[in-house]
Amino acid sequence: MKIFTSAQIKELDRYTIEHEPIPSIDLMERAAKALTRAVTDMWNNSVPVIVFAGPGNNGGDALAVARMLGDQGYQVSVYLFNISGHLAEECAANKKRLTESKHIKSFIEVTQEFDPPRLEKGMLVIDGLFGSGLNKPLAGGFASLVKYINASQAEVVSIDVPSGLMTEDNTYNVRANVIRATITLTLQQPKLSFLFPENQMFIGQLKVLDIRLSQEGTEKIEANYTIVEEAQIRSMLLGRDPFAHKGQMGHALLIAGSYGMAGAAILATRACLRSGVGKITIHTPKKNREILQIAVPEAVLQFDPEETIFSEAVDTEDFDALGIGPGLGQSETTAIPLIAQLRRATCPIVADADALNILANHRAWLQQLPKGVILTPHPKEFDRMEGHSADSYERLTKARHLAERLQGYVILKGRYTAICLPDGHVVFNPTGNAGMATAGSGDVLTGIITALLARGYKAPEACVVGVYLHGLAGDLAARDLGEESLIAEDIIRYLARAFKRLKE
Repeated sequence: MKIFTSAQIKELDRYTIEHEPIPSIDLMERAAKALTRAVTDMWNNSVPVIVFAGPGNNGGDALAVARMLGDQGYQVSVYLFNISGHLAEECAANKKRLTESKHIKSFIEVTQEFDPPRLEKGMLVIDGLFGSGLNKPLAGGFASLVKYINASQAEVVSIDVPSGLMTEDNTYNVRANVIRATITLTLQQPKLSFLFPENQMFIGQLKVLDIRLSQEGTEKIEANYTIVEEAQIRSMLLGRDPFAHKGQMGHALLIAGSYGMAGAAILATRACLRSGVGKITIHTPKKNREILQIAVPEAVLQFDPEETIFSEAVDTEDFDALGIGPGLGQSETTAIPLIAQLRRATCPIVADADALNILANHRAWLQQLPKGVILTPHPKEFDRMEGHSADSYERLTKARHLAERLQGYVILKGRYTAICLPDGHVVFNPTGNAGMATAGSGDVLTGIITALLARGYKAPEACVVGVYLHGLAGDLAARDLGEESLIAEDIIRYLARAFKRLKE
């Protein structure tokens, strides 16, 4: 699913109007019907409704919804804000239709002074003030109205976008001047800003309404952002030859686990084995010998000369993929062999955890990373590498630029993990849940992606499929166990079910 910018949303509207073809007022009517159905599915007509409509197309949607609710017996009071004395064409048309309706409780067009209605618990506010076209923070009377609505106990439905929230970049927005919706009914597709954690307080429950915008137009408009869908993942999966043997299923190398952190190596190794790799070798300090031999008997052990840390880069000629970093430690004795290992590796690389922390402490080393490297930071690890970001949009922008600069892949982990590709595109992952916010979850992801690379997946597919599988396994585990008690080991245990679901 593509995620369009506000400019591209307008372009898609125009394309639909021109090529369906459909008059713009009829397209607005179609959207309003979908919005009205969503409202009536959740609230019956005993609930008093207050509609706040702005002068643009979002206001036009709100006026059409008000008319349709009135026709269904709802007690609707409407406030249309026309401070500048100019309404968008479709908004003006819907104002005319509304004023001709006999089923509206009251209609007030605000041109100067505004005496706000009393908003109480048990009432429903429909926010149609500003939609996806907003490009600056709200101020003055509109900011005061937003604060007034937010201070009330009324439930709030926002049309398309909560008023005051911008569809992409809210870095310099005034967060106090954004509607906090109970439910956001967005049209056709989620907006980029909806995927960022700091904006969830404004969106509330999100429902995406299909208003049948042109499929042809959707395909023609290029998007820098997409959300991966399960059908795409299924199409990427490699088959398994019935006559295959372990030598054809890939040999992965995992460099992980300083002494006292062997658990990270165990989790990454088990995840790698559960993701279809034919063989895995773990390079680890000598003191991890017994615990790893017991915990992962399927793995081949290769010991570092040092007792407790990684101290010497190893040859990767015999390996199909390298995963490095889980539990590695950040000793300076480890830092030098780490960059040497990354520079001399002859196979695809996944760098995570302490490998990223070491790179953050030696930021000039980032330019020495080989093309195609896969970095898997969580937000704090990324900020250590690229500097503090004010919000998720700024962090995502930096991650895109880093992937382009390195000609590699940056997997920025989160609720909607962002996979930043070397060409500037970003693929968001929809699977996963809050139960996966637990120690070791990232080590599991490293193991999965390393296995897929070793199996023969190209880097883009390994990243996208690996992140999706990781989240899907977590979702299946949470469904059975609940989010609260989910641990990293559960994600590994449910990988088999995740693969099975995608293969069936």
